[in-house]
Amino acid sequence: MSDAPVLAYKDAAFLDSPEARSVRILSEYLHPLHALREAGIHDTIVFFGSARLREDGPLGRYYREARELARLLTEWSLALPATKQRFIVCSGGAGGIMEAANRGAVDAGGRSVGFNIGLPHEQRPNAYVTPELCFEFHYFFMRKLWFAHLARAIVVFPGGYGTLDELSEILMLTQTGKLERRIPILVYGPEYWREVVDFDAMVRHGMVSKQDLELFEWVDDPQTALRVLKERLSLDDGSETPAFAKSRTAAP
Repeated sequence: MSDAPVLAYKDAAFLDSPEARSVRILSEYLHPLHALREAGIHDTIVFFGSARLREDGPLGRYYREARELARLLTEWSLALPATKQRFIVCSGGAGGIMEAANRGAVDAGGRSVGFNIGLPHEQRPNAYVTPELCFEFHYFFMRKLWFAHLARAIVVFPGGYGTLDELSEILMLTQTGKLERRIPILVYGPEYWREVVDFDAMVRHGMVSKQDLELFEWVDDPQTALRVLKERLSLDDGSETPAFAKSRTAAP
């Protein structure tokens, strides 16, 4: 029996300690980076929405339409004449709208990404994420970084606090010009969202400008959403895989 000390990077107790928090954070960046490069994932279209929304529930149409939009997008992606597979469907990896998005990609015979996060309730990986593209996060901010890092567009279906947080994050990055590229933001289901968030009131009270309401577009059916995305997305991107978002060092 060897008395040699355990290597630090094989010491489970150390890696779980407060002192190794920075190592864990870095791992949640480097592990997806390695896997995405190995899989040749260039960029994504991110679906946000509630984990609680069910296909047979009161708002089940949004589940069905998220699934249909993901199917249409994946069919379009697979048909693109490119050496890299572009515009891969990506979700938070759990149930509800996230499951619908990953399921739609499977319907089309394509791959999809799932960035799941461990929570006491709701957040379990769904069965439709491509296994080698299913990632588990502990830190919310690292998960949100990966959503923004690869996204070429965002589709935001009805949801709760988490969805509002994700929508606000992307709107803020776009509003402040923090990202070099413009990410098309589609807010799906105006009947729901206009009741939940009074965007016009923000303008009326001077919290955002009227022009800030042009940072996103309303859509309410899969065909319209697909058309808008195809119009907004650029097929010309010669950057490496994955094609990361870059931050501006100063305001545009």
